[in-house]
Amino acid sequence: MNRKEIYIRATRSTPGVVFSDGRFLICGRSIPEKPAAFYRLLYDWMLVRVKRAEGTPVIELGFEYINSASAKWVFLILRDLAFAGISYRVIWYYETGDDDMLELGYMFKTLLCCPLATVEVENIPVTHQM
Repeated sequence: MNRKEIYIRATRSTPGVVFSDGRFLICGRSIPEKPAAFYRLLYDWMLVRVKRAEGTPVIELGFEYINSASAKWVFLILRDLAFAGISYRVIWYYETGDDDMLELGYMFKTLLCCPLATVEVENIPVTHQM
């Protein structure tokens, strides 16, 4: 995986992605037909690039909706970064009033035992210009 940056524009079923200059951001709706096809690239890229980030990398996640298969992939990415000995922080964005997404953020925090801050926002951004 030799790419230095990844930009993926959000669609109706996939989140927008910005991985550039130490920024690791995934935001939008995540209900792809084939989650493995979408998230495998991100998984492989992050395992290499997050190691190279200066300081403690911050991974920003915000979903207006995420299905269980996508949530599993996000969890695997974060878990395997920790298994690789990489320390990182997570910022978990959730929309005002979306208690389910807030609860999912807390579940990830508990399962991963990583620094995870929840941040309430009016709307989850869904384009690659986040």
